[in-house]
Amino acid sequence: MTIQVQIHWSDVEKSDALGEHIEKQIAHALRHHENRFTRVDVHVHDDKAGRRGDADKRCVIEARPAGADPLAVEDHGEEFYATVAGAAKKLERAAQHFVDRHRTH
Repeated sequence: MTIQVQIHWSDVEKSDALGEHIEKQIAHALRHHENRFTRVDVHVHDDKAGRRGDADKRCVIEARPAGADPLAVEDHGEEFYATVAGAAKKLERAAQHFVDRHRTH
């Protein structure tokens, strides 16, 4: 089963390279639990819309487990690739916590 990944660009020019990076990060983050998730929405924002500033890049990831409320994580940074990687790491931890919590119930 392949997880559907939808990328939403906000005040950011769409980039195929960044899109591929996002999909690889999501696949890696959910590699052990992909059968539990149906869809992932990734929101990429430039909070200052191209103006310079510290930590103005934001990535929000919502992963939708089958039959449960979505998991949401967020990361901020100065550069999109690192921000996406940071959010994906948080998603990996959140997914593991979700699976552990639902395994015991």
